[in-house]
Amino acid sequence: MSMISKSQMAGNTNNNKKNNDNDNDSGGVSGFGNGDGNGDTFFMELVGNSTYYEYTSLFKPMEHGLSKDFKFSRIGDTREKYYYKLDRDETKLFEEILWEDKIRVSHKVIYESESIERSMILPCEDTSVTKLDHLDLYLVETSNLLNPIIDDPYLMGKIACSSVLSGIYALGIAKVTNIRLFLGISNRIEINDRNIVMSMVIRGFKDTAKIAGTIVRGCQIIGNPWSGWIGGTASTVCTHQQELVPPDGATIGDVIVLTKPLGTTLAITLYQWMEQPEKRARLLLTVNEEDVKRAYCRAVDSMTRTNRVAAILMRKYNAHAACEVSSYGILGHAELLVRRQRNNVNFVIHNMPVIAKMCGLSKITGSSMPLLRGTVPEVSGGLLVVLPREQAAVYCKALEKVEHMNAWIVGIVESGERKARVIDRPRVIEVPSKNTTDSLW
Repeated sequence: MSMISKSQMAGNTNNNKKNNDNDNDSGGVSGFGNGDGNGDTFFMELVGNSTYYEYTSLFKPMEHGLSKDFKFSRIGDTREKYYYKLDRDETKLFEEILWEDKIRVSHKVIYESESIERSMILPCEDTSVTKLDHLDLYLVETSNLLNPIIDDPYLMGKIACSSVLSGIYALGIAKVTNIRLFLGISNRIEINDRNIVMSMVIRGFKDTAKIAGTIVRGCQIIGNPWSGWIGGTASTVCTHQQELVPPDGATIGDVIVLTKPLGTTLAITLYQWMEQPEKRARLLLTVNEEDVKRAYCRAVDSMTRTNRVAAILMRKYNAHAACEVSSYGILGHAELLVRRQRNNVNFVIHNMPVIAKMCGLSKITGSSMPLLRGTVPEVSGGLLVVLPREQAAVYCKALEKVEHMNAWIVGIVESGERKARVIDRPRVIEVPSKNTTDSLW
């Protein structure tokens, strides 16, 4: 198989109805049935580890015809009052309104055809599953919006697309039928810069969609006087029993796997500190500039990589539930997921895989970024996958074989009352454990 860079993976589906003869082979991940019952096979190319040099040539605005001081991330400052993500307490009111006619909704009927709720909205998340009127089909739709967090518009487009797709991938669905781009751009940007930026964002978004095996079928661009945002919607149609992994099957004794390291937003924030003299001086007392730069490059590489392979492998290794890790951090999303379980279980997180150096550096930021408490937001984070204990290790091994990236067992499922927690002193796993001269990870 050919090697491709920047964590790209082939996304074509073979419709020749081939059977998989290697389902019990933990290493047989180059091609296997997609679990939809029609014999389709996904073929995946082995992915080379991104080289450090791919990212050391950081974004230079003038090379793209932009003004010298152009900063894409400045127009997307999430501290602006015009746009922010609701915290968990704020969302409780809206959950009550969504469910006011069905105060007690059975966890086990959410995905069944006899459910009283024809269209299921996942509270505080961006994905819905709707039972269609015929053929036992389900419409799965997801949406996501991001403020620009890095200055390279092309890479920001890739990050936005990866983030949009994750809502569908978290249900174990690998085929995305349709994806649309939403792009909000501030009219405070000069016209020339605005046109260049929009073109680069669209190219990045389209390129990631192509890698994922889908096509961008529409783009809506909205001007506004405040900040910028990038996102979109994705949708697909699937059968319930054969394609979709319901997020409610966690069982006592299962283990929890994370498919990407934590610390993306922290790495981006600290990199931006290097441009502020006072914060830069404070930061350099603890770490050298090269380590900050490497952490930033690793964060960008992680955010641009989709969760498609992780979704395909979820079905192969009998995942019981999953969710994406994004705005609410690993603990916040674990709390959302555990509340949906049919069984009376708790999720307990013991391990924290973190981009190298970020755990120590998080202390510099004080209480604003409580990384080891699991509440730091992630952008285009990994999937939190609940698997049978005997399948978890081979799932991680298979993911590493295809993507050349690790996944980690981070927690366990135990008897409880549908609550999630991080233990007081979780084990920190630095990713990677050591630097190499030519590899990013």
